[in-house]
Amino acid sequence: MYFKLAASNIKKSYKDYTIYFLTLILAVCIFYSFNSIDSQKALFDMKSSNANYISKLAETMSIFSIFVSVILGSLILYANNFLIKKRKKELGIYMTLGMGKRKISRILVTETSIVGAISLIAGLILGMGTSQVLSAFTLKLFDVAMEEYRFTVSISAIGKTILCFGIMFLLVMIFNVFIISKYKIIDLLAADKKNENIKFKNPFIYLASFVLSVVSLTCVYKFILKIGIDTWNPMFRPSLVISVVGTLLFFFSLSGVILYIVNNNKNVYFKGLNIFVVKQISRKVNTNFISMSVICLMLFITILVLSTGISLKKDFEAGLEKITPFDASLILYADDETQNVEDIFNKIDFKISENEKYEIHNEYGADVKLNELFTSEDEVLEGWGAGLVKISDYNKMLKLKGEKEISLNKDEVLILSNYNKLIKPINQKLNNGNKVNIKGKEYVVKNHKAIEGNLDTDRISDNYCTIVINDEFLSDCKVFESVLNVMYCDESREENNKKYEEIDKNSWIGGKYESLNLPHINASSKDGIYSEEKGSTTSILFLAIYLAIVFLITSMAVLALQQLSEASDSIERYRALRRIGANKKMINKTIFIQTLIHFSLPVILALIHSIVGVIVVNNEISTYSQIDIRFSTLITALIFVVVYVGYFYITYTGYKNIVKNSI
Repeated sequence: MYFKLAASNIKKSYKDYTIYFLTLILAVCIFYSFNSIDSQKALFDMKSSNANYISKLAETMSIFSIFVSVILGSLILYANNFLIKKRKKELGIYMTLGMGKRKISRILVTETSIVGAISLIAGLILGMGTSQVLSAFTLKLFDVAMEEYRFTVSISAIGKTILCFGIMFLLVMIFNVFIISKYKIIDLLAADKKNENIKFKNPFIYLASFVLSVVSLTCVYKFILKIGIDTWNPMFRPSLVISVVGTLLFFFSLSGVILYIVNNNKNVYFKGLNIFVVKQISRKVNTNFISMSVICLMLFITILVLSTGISLKKDFEAGLEKITPFDASLILYADDETQNVEDIFNKIDFKISENEKYEIHNEYGADVKLNELFTSEDEVLEGWGAGLVKISDYNKMLKLKGEKEISLNKDEVLILSNYNKLIKPINQKLNNGNKVNIKGKEYVVKNHKAIEGNLDTDRISDNYCTIVINDEFLSDCKVFESVLNVMYCDESREENNKKYEEIDKNSWIGGKYESLNLPHINASSKDGIYSEEKGSTTSILFLAIYLAIVFLITSMAVLALQQLSEASDSIERYRALRRIGANKKMINKTIFIQTLIHFSLPVILALIHSIVGVIVVNNEISTYSQIDIRFSTLITALIFVVVYVGYFYITYTGYKNIVKNSI
C-alpha cells in the first residue's frame, strides 16, 4: 500500500519534482564521470609512460569527491526541504484523515527511495555516456592517440556513486522523519496561509550599506589589480575578507535600494504590475541575501576556473619548449670551495654515455644591475641583476642545438631573457637605444630584442637576464654555476632520463651525495619535465573543472528552488491580483521578470568579480607565459548558458504551473 501511494504521489507531483530530479541526475552523472577516470583502458596503458599520474589523479579524485559529496548532500537536503514545505497541506490532510506520523514518515521514506533509485539509474546511464567524453578529453590532454580509446564502464565508480548517494538519501529519510515528528496538524493545514514576516529597516541603512559595499569592492578591485596574487603582502588576505563582506553587504542592501529608487520614480512604480514585481523581488532578496552572496561567490569561482583553466594548461605546456632546449641538463652551483666539474663528476661516478652529445658552459656573476645596465630608473627593472656568459660557451650551446653560431666584436654583447616580466621592459630599452653600460664601459647590443630561451633545461624560466660577452671580459670573474647540457643521439631516452633523475634525487638533503661535501647539483630531463608538468597541470585542471561544474549546478539549483518556494508562498498574492483584474498574460510577465532578475543578480556581480579575477590571473601567469583565454571563455560561456537557460526555463515553467494550478 505504501509503495502504491508513494508512487501515486510522485506521479501526481512529477512537475514539482522536475528540478529535484534534474539536480539529482546531474549530480550522479558528474560524480560517476569524474570518479570513473581510471576505467578507460587507454589510460591504464598510459600509466607507465606518464609516471602514474592517472592512478594518482584517480586517488585524488576519490578523496576530493568526499568534499563534493558534502556539497551535493547539502543541496539534496535543501531541495528535499522545499518539497516537504510545498506539501505541508497534503500532509496535514493525511493527519486529519487519521494517518499517524509514523505512517506518513513511511510514505515519505518510500517516496525518497523511489526518487533515489530512479535518479541513480538515470544519472548512471547519463554518466556512462558523459564519462566517455571525459575519457576522450583526458586522452587529448595527455597527447595519447584516440585510436587507443575504448568504451568502458567503471564498476568501482558505480559502487562509489551508489554508496555516496545511498548515504545522502538515508540522511534525507532521517531528516524527513524528524521534520514530520515536529509538525502539528494546524501548522500543516494553515501553511499556505502564513507569510514570512519581513521587516524592512530604515532606507538610509540600506543606502549606506550599498554605498559601503560598492566602495569596499572597488577598493579591493584596485588593490588586487595592483599587487596581483601576492600572498606575502600583509593586506592580501584582508582584501579577500573585505571582498566577501562587500558581497554580503551588496545583497543585504540591494532590496532596500531597489525599493528606494523605484519608490522615488512614480512613473515606473505605478506602471502595470511593477509595484507587485518590486515588492516580490525585494522580499526575496531581503530574506535570501546570505545564500545569494554564497551563490555569487561560487559562480565567480566557476567562471574564473573554467575561463582560464583549459587555456592556462595549454599555454603553460606550450611554454615548456622555451625552458627545455636540451634533452637533459646538469647544473652545478659554485660555492666557496669551487671544484673542477670533472672532479665532481668523478666523485658522484657520473659518466657521459656514447649516445649523448654534450657541452659545458659557465655562468659568471659580476654584480651587474639592470637599472645600471640600461642607465634607467624603471621600477620594473629595480632589484634585478644579470649573469654573464662567454661568447665561446654560448656558441657551443648553439652548435649543440644545431643552430648557427654568432660572432661579436670587442664592444658588442647579446642580451638574453625568457622571463616575461622583464622581456617587455628590456625590449623597450633596446628599442630606444642599443647601448648598455657594464662596469663603467659602454657596449653595443647586437640584437634589437631580447633573445628568448633558457641556457639549460629546467622546470622554470630561470634566464631572467643574461649578457653574452667576449671571453676576455670574464677572465677575472667568479663562476656562479657550471652547466652540462646534453642532447641524445638515439632512442635510448628512458635509460638516460633515469640517470639524471637519480642524480637529482641524490643531491637533495638525505640523498647519497650529502656526505660528499659537494656544491648543490640540479639535474633535469626534458621528458621528465614534460611528464611532470603535464601530470600536475592535468590533475589541477580536472579537480578545478569538477568543483566548478558542481558549484554551477548547485548555484542554479538553489536559485531555482528559491523561486519555486516563492511561488508556493505567494499564491494568495496572485489570487489577489486575479481578483483585481490581472489577466494570465500580465501574471506570466511578472513571473518571467521576477525569475529573470532573481537568476541574474548573483550572476552579474559574479561576472564583475570574474573580470577582475581573470585580469589578475592573466597578469600573474604572463610573467612566465602568455595565455590566450578566448577558447576557454567560449567553452565557459557555452556551459554556463546551457545550464543557466535549462534551469531558468524549468524554473519559469514550474513557477507558472504552480500559480496556474492554485488560482
